Amino acid sequence: MSTSFPETRKESFADGLTIRFDERANSGRPILILHGGGGPQTVAGIAAGLDKAHTLVPTHPGFEGEPRPEWFDSIDDLAFAYLDLLERLNLRDVLVIGSSVGGWIASAMALRDTTRRLRGLVLINGVGIQVEGHPVPDVSTLAPQELAALSFHNPAAFRIDPSTITPEQIATRKANTETLYVYDRQRLGGDPKLQRRLRYVTIPVLVAWGESDRVADLEYGRVYAQSFSNARFEPIPEAGHLPQIEQPEHLLTLVRHFAISIRATL
Repeated sequence: MSTSFPETRKESFADGLTIRFDERANSGRPILILHGGGGPQTVAGIAAGLDKAHTLVPTHPGFEGEPRPEWFDSIDDLAFAYLDLLERLNLRDVLVIGSSVGGWIASAMALRDTTRRLRGLVLINGVGIQVEGHPVPDVSTLAPQELAALSFHNPAAFRIDPSTITPEQIATRKANTETLYVYDRQRLGGDPKLQRRLRYVTIPVLVAWGESDRVADLEYGRVYAQSFSNARFEPIPEAGHLPQIEQPEHLLTLVRHFAISIRATL
């Protein structure tokens, strides 16, 4: 069965936690797709492009107006919540794709996957580690045009006329950024312990990286990949921090080939 449009679902957990996610319940491999600070719309194209897979695209609690319990305030909380979601839905052999901060969450999930529900990771310009000489900037201090200049290979192609931005959109962006820094108190400074722990991740990992990223640069991505025991690094030309937007077909081809390769190793 293949569904063209996602169904929005909600699952409730203990202590007031609710996770909203868009699901395309196709018959293929289950794929969990985790967004970064730009919100779920930045990864919607990945789910749409993987039209034979069973895709889940959650909205992190606190983003896009979703409720967030006061206690729910760390990357670890997100990682455990999404592992609980996979258990609730009885999904195994799951490929987790994470963009930006979503890559950090995916890495944290792999380190905590005691029931072996995950089969592979795809990190797309992920953050979360600390690399000497390659700091990730605090994007909360940047105006939208400044962030675009760091995020895109061709910022002019994605320039938004400020006069077209509504007050509601401004408020949502501000709230999303505030939520991001609830989860990441170091403001993209990363977890000083994460890199040395990644060697314990034994499942296959694809680290795909927009070469023109000036949020987390190419060398940062290379070090990220080298930190895993079983990872492949794939630079993507003419793309920045969001290659799924600037070079969607290139990225989707990498993901499809990776998904086939890890199925073959079962």
